[in-house]
Amino acid sequence: MSKKIALVLSGGGARGLAHIGVIEELEKRGYEITSIAGTSMGALVGGVYACGKLDEYKKWVCGLSRHEMFMLVDFTFGGGGIIKGEKVLNAMKEFMPDRDIADLTIPYSATAVDIIKHEEVVYRTGSLYYAIRASIAIPSVFTPVIQGDSVIVDGGVLNNVPISNVERNEGDLLVAVNVNADISPKKTKESKNEIQKKEKAYLKWLNDFSEFVRSYYPKEKKESLGFLSLIDKTIATGMLKLAQYAIKDGNPDVLINVSREACGTYDFYKANELIEMGRETVIETLDKI
Repeated sequence: MSKKIALVLSGGGARGLAHIGVIEELEKRGYEITSIAGTSMGALVGGVYACGKLDEYKKWVCGLSRHEMFMLVDFTFGGGGIIKGEKVLNAMKEFMPDRDIADLTIPYSATAVDIIKHEEVVYRTGSLYYAIRASIAIPSVFTPVIQGDSVIVDGGVLNNVPISNVERNEGDLLVAVNVNADISPKKTKESKNEIQKKEKAYLKWLNDFSEFVRSYYPKEKKESLGFLSLIDKTIATGMLKLAQYAIKDGNPDVLINVSREACGTYDFYKANELIEMGRETVIETLDKI
């Protein structure tokens, strides 16, 4: 089996943190990632890796407290979404300066969608952060990126497993990671007390978020959090079906599946657990081959 890999990373919100564990385990086993393509969170993790800053990103995201996480959410109302997404990317620039995609160590692409022209937008050159910001623009949650006459949103709307956009090299293995698989979630190794402690902190964060939203939309007190859930489920319905087609057509040599039920889209407080889930899934998958 070839040790060179063309890696494809799907979107999936917080579940995309599993990509970190996947990459770490692949490298531990001696595989060389020679190209990478991602959508949404897959574009973010893939871009960080292509910059050689995966260790720094992992340390940062795993070290964020509930308060720090809340402070990185830059709320806005009236721009096509409720979060601008600039604060978190600016915070990342402290350990990973922006770069031109063409100058990265390996070929990289980020997939987004132009909802005016109804077509994919694939970033292979230009600002890495611009490409990531466009690719993670979940409709109605993150404000879209305006590019001339185009309105750019999350690539998962059309192509959440962007196999078609990864650069191939002769003799490489095509490895796709789908963190929205319709399978049962793996059991966590964390203790019940650890899980309850994290969930309590996260629910407090959600309550703070809800109260903030309610202050702007007082008539929607009962629906504030349901609004985000509705968006997530609506997008997921079409996204899951399109992802199945992409995987079937792309026919990857290795498919690594992480359950969509592993966590909620915004459960970033489970970073350590999700990274380990990605690692364990790779071990299971490769040991069967």
